[in-house]
Amino acid sequence: MSSVDYHYTLEQAIGGTIRQAMHPGTTIRRDCIEKNGLSVTDAARILGVDRQTLSNLLNARSGISPEMAVRLEKAFGTPAREWLIRQLDYELTEVMRRANKIKVEPFRANVQRAAERRGTI
Repeated sequence: MSSVDYHYTLEQAIGGTIRQAMHPGTTIRRDCIEKNGLSVTDAARILGVDRQTLSNLLNARSGISPEMAVRLEKAFGTPAREWLIRQLDYELTEVMRRANKIKVEPFRANVQRAAERRGTI
């Protein structure tokens, strides 16, 4: 498994070109658990977590924490950084899909400085 480098822009989000995000739990289920013929219970034991914790991750009810990323690296070999990149990519994709609903007033440094010089701020 290798990390994928995605760069999202607001233009892509507003234009509707953001791809469908895949939760990293899907990858864990496919590439770590099913590929190795493990049950969720067995995988949880190997990872040193309770079954419910792993089930939440696999079913997209929770994300990969840095600690879980280290556990996955130790158990299955994929670097922790790659797991965290996948999690960040998923989260960013989900936010970018609704970026047009996030209201922020752009900061204009030149306008700010001019107003400060005039004493209007």
